[in-house]
Formats: sequence, C-alpha cells, structure tokens
Amino acid sequence: MSERIEINPYGAKPRQLDHIVGVLIRGGLIAYPTDSGYALGWRSNNRKARDRVIRLRELDRHHHFTYCCRTISEISTLVKVQNSDHRLIRQLTPGPYTFVLESTGRVSRNAQLDNRRTVGVRIPDHPFVQGMLKILDEPLLSSSLILPDPDGKIMDSEDLYDEVYGQIDLFVDAGYCPLEPTTLIDMTSGQPIVLRLGGGVVDFI
Repeated sequence: MSERIEINPYGAKPRQLDHIVGVLIRGGLIAYPTDSGYALGWRSNNRKARDRVIRLRELDRHHHFTYCCRTISEISTLVKVQNSDHRLIRQLTPGPYTFVLESTGRVSRNAQLDNRRTVGVRIPDHPFVQGMLKILDEPLLSSSLILPDPDGKIMDSEDLYDEVYGQIDLFVDAGYCPLEPTTLIDMTSGQPIVLRLGGGVVDFI
C-alpha cells in the first residue's frame, strides 16, 4: 500500500513537510515533484530503499544516482569541486542540471552501484524540494521516476501513482509535472562534457 499526499505545486504546508520527512527518516521510499519531473527519493544510508528503486526501474549496475542538495556548500561535502567547477555550478543552479564529479569519503557506498568514484549532484529549483531538504537537513539520494515500458502513456500524476502503487511508501502529488530530464554534465576531466541534453541551456560550452 502506498500513501498519497496532495500538495500545492508551489510548496507544501509545514505539517505535510514534517510528515514526508518522517517517512524518509523511518526508512521510506517516496516519489516527489522536482523541476524536471517526478523523482524517487530516499536517505543515503537506506540500502533497502535503493534496492527497491533498482527493481522498480530495472536499473543496471552502471546507473548514476544523484544527490539533491540545497547549496553549493552541501555539494562540496560530497564531491571534489575545483574553482572552475564552482563557478559553473553557481552559474547554473538552482536549476535542471546534474553534475557528475569525483566523490569524497562522505558519499555512501549505496550511491555507487559499481564502486565507481563519481556521483551526480544537483540543486533543484523547486520550492517543495528545498523545503523538504531544509527539514531533513541532509542531501537526499534521488533517481528520476522513469518506468520501464509502462502500460500506456503516463499523462498525469494520477496515472503515475497507479503505476507505482504498492512499490513505494509515499507519493507526493503536486499535480502535473512536466517530465524533462536534467541536463547531465560530466565535470571529471576539468572540462564540462554534456552527457545528456535536458532542461536548461548549454551555451556555456
């Protein structure tokens, strides 16, 4: 059984945020709205939730999970950020960009499926996400809620909830949320390389 909470697209009420964060703290897996569509979220030390995501999305061992963060300072605790990296991240965030960088020792092993030394980080431009992260007070591991071969085209949050019912603990419903993946930028070589075009412009390259 999966619980569903309906929130205002521009943010949730304090009591709703407290409940959602409580589900995460108790080891739950949630689906929630972002600036690039709905995503799955769980705490980085929660291996069971991570494995549920792998089964739900039918992911392979090379998949990059992403940390959703509030600030560049928070990002800097998870990945090694050079001066040039810092300037670009500051220029593009908050927004629909995910940056792949070399991880630090603060990154949970649960975030790296094939023992790679890189991880994705991003700062979403969404009031609900920022409010949730403020109360949680830690980065949230995340994966886009893109399902393998769903039955029929998913048109709205109602359809999406039906598809994941019973496979997650809580669905945070903000209504329609356009599914446009983040632009994925590899910054491990010292020169930004766009691995996937998504939301946002890439005129910085």
